[in-house]
Amino acid sequence: MTSQPPRKPYPSDLSDARWALIEPTLTAWRAERQKTSLNLGGRIADLREVLNAILYVNRTGIPWRYLPHDFPAHTTVFSHFSAWTADGTIEKLG
Repeated sequence: MTSQPPRKPYPSDLSDARWALIEPTLTAWRAERQKTSLNLGGRIADLREVLNAILYVNRTGIPWRYLPHDFPAHTTVFSHFSAWTADGTIEKLG
């Protein structure tokens, strides 16, 4: 399996210091979700990249569907954003 080189950062990306503050909350969120999931073997999204994509949409104002291809799929990003909004995770990150 070949790994892709890291993408060039966007100005809206999280710094390492901010990610260090946010990562425990999102990792705990994922662990809770996995307790009730069917574990069908789907691809697990990189939470930092999902959050970077959300920040990119927020900063640029583009539609979800127009996310650059070096981010996770727009459907993945939007589903995470919707779940985080619905359960209050977004407020915990603020």
